[in-house]
Amino acid sequence: MVALGAFTLVGCKDPETTTTTGDSNTMSSTTVMTTTASTSEGSSGTAATTGSSSEGSNSDSEGSSSGGETTGCSFIDCKDGGTPDTNECDIWAQDCPEGEKCMPWANDGGGSWNALKCSPIGPNPGQSGDECTVEGSAVSGIDSCDLGLLCWFVDDMNMGSCLDQCTGSVDAAMCPGGTVCDITNEGVLTLCLPTCDPLLVNCKDGEICFYSGQAGNFICDFDGSGEAGAYGDPCEFINVCDPGLFCANPDAVPGCNANGCCSEYCDLNEPNTCAGMDDGQECVAWFEMDAPPGLDHVGACAIP
Repeated sequence: MVALGAFTLVGCKDPETTTTTGDSNTMSSTTVMTTTASTSEGSSGTAATTGSSSEGSNSDSEGSSSGGETTGCSFIDCKDGGTPDTNECDIWAQDCPEGEKCMPWANDGGGSWNALKCSPIGPNPGQSGDECTVEGSAVSGIDSCDLGLLCWFVDDMNMGSCLDQCTGSVDAAMCPGGTVCDITNEGVLTLCLPTCDPLLVNCKDGEICFYSGQAGNFICDFDGSGEAGAYGDPCEFINVCDPGLFCANPDAVPGCNANGCCSEYCDLNEPNTCAGMDDGQECVAWFEMDAPPGLDHVGACAIP
């Protein structure tokens, strides 16, 4: 099975298309595109491409939308060994001075969160789930949420809701119940996102359920499909297919002549109803082994 990697999230510009190799316990023969697309400027949802390069490192090029920009050494100073030296604080330790918090932001003027900085905590800061605002754009690193939170699901009016950031450490991340830690953009974004069942389509309006290899589960994040996203439509990012669909590699979808095309999730316990069944599509297991509780029935319509 092909596991999806972490993704890079971008705030306002279209990210580059990236794919990642997965863990042995996630998706099967159907490789899924793993970059998230930006739905609108300032939108912080899947608007960021999850370009986290690797699952634990949070930079998998998948889902994390870094606006297509990679944190390479071409535009920033690097530490020994080529690691970007862009962070002035530790997102896990929250080691900023009193009255400030460590926040992800875009330090290169782009649309992807690629660095960390200390930002002021405003008066009467928002708590988890509260409405919030960002200053300038979703990737500015300045918002109205309290310590340990960031303004997410930001709309074109720069308004969103305060979302928990993961606590603990990279190796032992913790989140409130019902959410999992999704680490992307080379560790800059550490988000507690709700889990979901792709067959139930049980995310909130404006969100879509897709697989995060880094989190090891299906998560709800921004739906960037817009007017497109139907079965067979071309796709380049993990969150640009309609609810109930995912962005699959071209060889999994009959007649696909793009980098990827939208295909359906399916139920392994039900008869084959895949739209491409007459052309060889079958319902193949998403998880080869160790499926999260309650998700062992999830399949993907693909050509084996």
